[in-house]
Amino acid sequence: MGIVVLTMKASVIEVFLVLLVTGIHSNKEMTKKIKRPKFNVPQINCDVKAGKIINPEFIVKCPAGCQDPRYHVYGTDVYASYSSVCGAAVHSGVLDNSGGKILVQKVAGQSSYKGSYSNGVRSLSLPRWRESFVVSEGKPQKGVTYPSTLTYSSSKSPAAKAGETTKADHSPSVPGTTAQLVTLMQVPGTTMVGATHTTLPKPSPSAGSTSSSLIPQPVGQRSRELGEPDLWKPGSVLLDAGFVPKEELSTQSLEPVSQGDPNCKIDLSFLIDGSSSVGKRRFRIQKQFLADVAQALDVGPAGPLMGVVQYGDNPATQFNLKTHTNSQDLKTAIEKITQRGGLSNAGRAISFVTKNFFSKSNGNRGGAPNVAVVMVDGWPTDKVEEASRFARESGINIFFITIEGATENEKQYVLEPNFANKAVCRTNGFYSLNVQNWFGLHKTVQPLVKRVCDVDRLACSKTCLNSADIGFVIDGSSSVGTSNFRTVLQFVANLSKEFEISDTDTRIGAMQYTYEQRLEFGFEEHSSKADILNAIKKVGYWSGGTSTGAAINYALEQLFKKSKPNKRKLMILITDGRSYDDVRIPSTVAHHKGVITYAIGVAWAAQDELEVIATHPARDHAFFVDEFDYLYKLVPQVIQNICTEFNSQPRN
Repeated sequence: MGIVVLTMKASVIEVFLVLLVTGIHSNKEMTKKIKRPKFNVPQINCDVKAGKIINPEFIVKCPAGCQDPRYHVYGTDVYASYSSVCGAAVHSGVLDNSGGKILVQKVAGQSSYKGSYSNGVRSLSLPRWRESFVVSEGKPQKGVTYPSTLTYSSSKSPAAKAGETTKADHSPSVPGTTAQLVTLMQVPGTTMVGATHTTLPKPSPSAGSTSSSLIPQPVGQRSRELGEPDLWKPGSVLLDAGFVPKEELSTQSLEPVSQGDPNCKIDLSFLIDGSSSVGKRRFRIQKQFLADVAQALDVGPAGPLMGVVQYGDNPATQFNLKTHTNSQDLKTAIEKITQRGGLSNAGRAISFVTKNFFSKSNGNRGGAPNVAVVMVDGWPTDKVEEASRFARESGINIFFITIEGATENEKQYVLEPNFANKAVCRTNGFYSLNVQNWFGLHKTVQPLVKRVCDVDRLACSKTCLNSADIGFVIDGSSSVGTSNFRTVLQFVANLSKEFEISDTDTRIGAMQYTYEQRLEFGFEEHSSKADILNAIKKVGYWSGGTSTGAAINYALEQLFKKSKPNKRKLMILITDGRSYDDVRIPSTVAHHKGVITYAIGVAWAAQDELEVIATHPARDHAFFVDEFDYLYKLVPQVIQNICTEFNSQPRN
């Protein structure tokens, strides 16, 4: 009986074990049949910047061709979030130009980014930026879930719309809105800068829904939404800021078209700041300011003409001088301008205007002064000094309007301290206007209009006294003598005093000749009137023969070869006798090279030779006096002839 029981128990245990093993095997088979969800790697274009993607860590697939220099990269190893994601991946060596998958991790903003050349990509330097990122191979890390769809700082995905630059403002959570937080990591050994994103909500014309999104701001450019009261009330503050109601615009359109104010005949270019730091609200204020200026100027063919260039990363002409020839059409065109975004590269914009804007094909009239008004939000993100110098040398009167300039704490972020004074024509305050906040910009309309229309004070316009390279060719032969040579030098000094001398205005050079030639000083050596007069005083008498032809050749090579292309070249040659060599061929060469030659003869100088040396017509360019002591009498006549000739040509 006991044996039977044991047998039954064994059978039960055996059956249980068989069922258990079968169940485990069945579960394994079922597990094998369950497919894990596949991770879809999102694709982006080469021009997508890290700052436009809100996700703090993600894997993406880059296309081929991101090595192209138009996809800007800032930094080395750690990149500013203003960089192209895929361009940075190529620069770092994680990808080659054929594209592929990469892992991107957001990190803190750095105090500086150093540019370098690596893997066929030239990255640029940047003083500061609010947010950074690093790139590594596109292998998922254990325990980390990566998004299959990226969240962008705009409703329009750059992946969906290639090449479109979108902008957004940092906004805190406010009732009725949602804000996404970007979590930043600190890279060991780096300085964290401005990791907190905080601003007031962007105003909306209607009371509808408000959206908030994020875009990294450069630490060198303040977020212009910080600490600002929400004063944007349609119908009240708009009028205070100079906005014109639609009803007023409709009545104005019925007025007859003006020919313009003839007392303000200028060719004017506005360089407006379309950078990301401005924001949409301030950009609207900036446009309204332009419209108010256009109205106050009384634009027309007989008066001022106005064009607009907008700059961000790069400048672009919105419309030129001849596109709109009355104030009403200008205001309509200004309203249609859309913001470009990007950095605030004012220096690049000034260079663009100098080279492209003031041309005959763009409506430049030649006889009207050229004026460029540069508007800057805070401070430029590039240098303006060299670009402005070239503009001034080209006869462009530069005005700077700085809105919300750097505070004492922010001056450390300014790339070029005192940038406005380095840019404008004169540092006497006439060409610079500082506006404390954007809501006070409309108060600057009348002061600006008054200044740009004061053509007598537009010092950077080319005149007969500030637009030449003047080379004095002085006869130091034995027949002159020491005493008379000092009289000649006084004549040279008296002529020089009449000109506006600086590195951007008229420049003076001098050489002395006998049988041989000697350069006393070149155009680049002295940049003030006092220095020039002192240099003339120090010229020593040489003594020797008279080889005037060789002296002219020497002046062309040693003086005028270094003349600036936008300067008028004037040679003033002073001699007391006939040359021992031929002057005809050297003089002809000088005339063909555009050197305007004035020949001053004293005592035994040959009249026929003076006429050969002088530019045609000789009666305006050749002078003669019997004695050295009478040279001073020629100064007013020489200056008058120089200016008469200049004024017969286009001013700009």
